Amino acid sequence: MFEKILIANRGEIALRIQRACRELGVKTVMIYSQADQEAKYVRLADEAVCIGPAPSASSYLNMPAIISAAEVSDAEAVHPGYGFLSENANFAERVEQSGFIFIGPRPETIRLMGDKVTAKQTMLKAGVPCVPGSEGVLPEEPKEIIQIARRIGYPVIIKAAGGGGGRGMRVVHTEAALLGAVNMTREEAQRAFDNAQVYMEKFLENPRHIEIQVLADTFKNTLWLGERDCSMQRRHQKIIEEAPAPHIPHRQIERIGLRCADACRKMGYRGAGTFEFLYEKGEFYFIEMNTRLQVEHPVTEMISGIDLVQVQIRIAAGEKLGLKQRDVVFRGHAIECRINAEDAATFSPSPGRITAWHTPGGPGIRVDSHAYNQYFVPPHYDSMIGKLIAHGATREQAIQRMRIALSEMVVEGIQTNIPLHRDLMLDAKFVEGGTGIHYLENRLAAQQGGSPEK
Repeated sequence: MFEKILIANRGEIALRIQRACRELGVKTVMIYSQADQEAKYVRLADEAVCIGPAPSASSYLNMPAIISAAEVSDAEAVHPGYGFLSENANFAERVEQSGFIFIGPRPETIRLMGDKVTAKQTMLKAGVPCVPGSEGVLPEEPKEIIQIARRIGYPVIIKAAGGGGGRGMRVVHTEAALLGAVNMTREEAQRAFDNAQVYMEKFLENPRHIEIQVLADTFKNTLWLGERDCSMQRRHQKIIEEAPAPHIPHRQIERIGLRCADACRKMGYRGAGTFEFLYEKGEFYFIEMNTRLQVEHPVTEMISGIDLVQVQIRIAAGEKLGLKQRDVVFRGHAIECRINAEDAATFSPSPGRITAWHTPGGPGIRVDSHAYNQYFVPPHYDSMIGKLIAHGATREQAIQRMRIALSEMVVEGIQTNIPLHRDLMLDAKFVEGGTGIHYLENRLAAQQGGSPEK
């Protein structure tokens, strides 16, 4: 086991990783920007290194500064958390070239899965079902693009090969709009990802977003740890996640889970990862793989009893997975609400000082947050200030516990999306389960008198 790990992140995930390290008896080095010097996890760290001013480009995305911090603190490994540089193959490469262990997949694996076209080709070879689409990036010849779209059938969606986070996507319903949409998506992809390549897929009208959690050690032992339903989204950003996914037969989940574990074995995957699927009319369609820890990992931990962060660290330290697939047992149901510092109606960010902070408790309740009373939420980063997780023996009990927890939670001084979560926990369609990825967008549009999401 490592003696000291540098945590290359901020916010609630930095504190989450720090807690896992402390339980393992591992010392932690926290990097932080000038905006985060009062953060709880900075004060709790064994060592802390300021790596620059508030803007991410000057701090949390500054590779030389992070590696220098690892060098001066004599850390042995670097945990990237999620976001920032967690899926940056160049960062993983530079960490390892500098003599440290990167707590995550190998750089070549991150690179392979980071390109949506090569990721899809890899999954097809491994027998994982994918959305019907172009065999690779779209050609330059307009006639060939038109033929590909006709073969797939409208509507189609144009996606950036190097994209993510809901950017670099455009839905096309008619042939007349196709070439213009391709050109616009290429331009957007070039600006956002420095990669103008795009590909085409069949656009599924009302799918659900289902993902499979996997773990793999360096000895080709692999596990899948159940599924998560992340369909409650706004502008491709997840708001509520739950495990297991309601109304999908376990045998069907088991089949796709075993394929994901097998795909990890075939490509020599290392660490934790997530296969993301669209699910429609009883079929799974692979869309991408996240080669890192997910924001929503706590719901999997709650139903499996497995600490994913500790397993990540153990794998990176060269240990074998201590479990076989038959040892994995799922118990009950878990729901996670992302608590964001934003206006619940307009979704505009709400940075500032928290003047009152009270978190709920009771059976089955977990709060992952770095916030506290008098904490100042900086305006420079993602608006998420915490995650509220409820676990119950049944989905109904988990929902009821979440309702109570949300009613108890107090955050003053800034706006949060807690009122939206309270509303959604009473929503008849959510309570029924199985809503598609457009449900929340359509619901919000209807409330505001706008047009629904297509």
